[in-house]
Amino acid sequence: MARKKSVPAAPSLFDTPAAPAVRPADVPGLPPDLPASWLAALEPETYQPYWADLRRFVAAERQAHVVCPAEGDTFNAFRFTPLERVAVVLLGQDPYPTPGAAHGLCFSVRPGVKLPASLRNIYRELHDDVGAEPVSHGYLAAWAKRGVLMLNACLTVRANQPNSHANKGWEKFTDAALRAVNDLDRRLLFLLWGAYAQKKAKLIDPARHAVIKGVHPSPLSANNGFFGSRPFSKVNAALEEAGREPIDWQLPEVAVEE
Repeated sequence: MARKKSVPAAPSLFDTPAAPAVRPADVPGLPPDLPASWLAALEPETYQPYWADLRRFVAAERQAHVVCPAEGDTFNAFRFTPLERVAVVLLGQDPYPTPGAAHGLCFSVRPGVKLPASLRNIYRELHDDVGAEPVSHGYLAAWAKRGVLMLNACLTVRANQPNSHANKGWEKFTDAALRAVNDLDRRLLFLLWGAYAQKKAKLIDPARHAVIKGVHPSPLSANNGFFGSRPFSKVNAALEEAGREPIDWQLPEVAVEE
């Protein structure tokens, strides 16, 4: 006996069609100069209710206070490392709160800015691990352009007030970015320093990607396991095992900001 074809139920007169997502006129989306791959992955987030609250909060903060980094640098992590070029994810918590230091890449500072203590510790371990010569600046854009997504969980902070923009919505946005990276069909490396970054491991599929956890390079913790952990050689070994090119960790001696 032939099976009867199922007939979809007729829509009820009382059904209300879902309204298309609309972003309020006063709420900006993503900067149009971001790589197309990131725009495709993240623009839908800008239609979520939290996005309007977040952007209005940051705008109000910029009106009343100094906010780091400058508005044009907020999304530099995505601007410098297109989604299709990501090989490694290095996750920070929020930008340096010192005015003029942060420029949108975690752990990195503008040329001419004194090296933060955490970055001095990173350079020390970098030299001990892979022999990279320390440079006089803290501008890490070269790493970003070589495939290291240098992402803070919060993309802004009020000057001189660490974590002041936490729990305002940035974490939802950057979690979406991590999920987009996790969904890529190639093996990637996630370098998670400290307890805060390691909480994001739940967003990563360890069967498809490698996760390297370690102590944060902060002066408060570096002596408790960061020094000697050899994170940079571990990243490159895992990349080579996956048939990928290792990262050239040597920074140029002269930093030219873009």
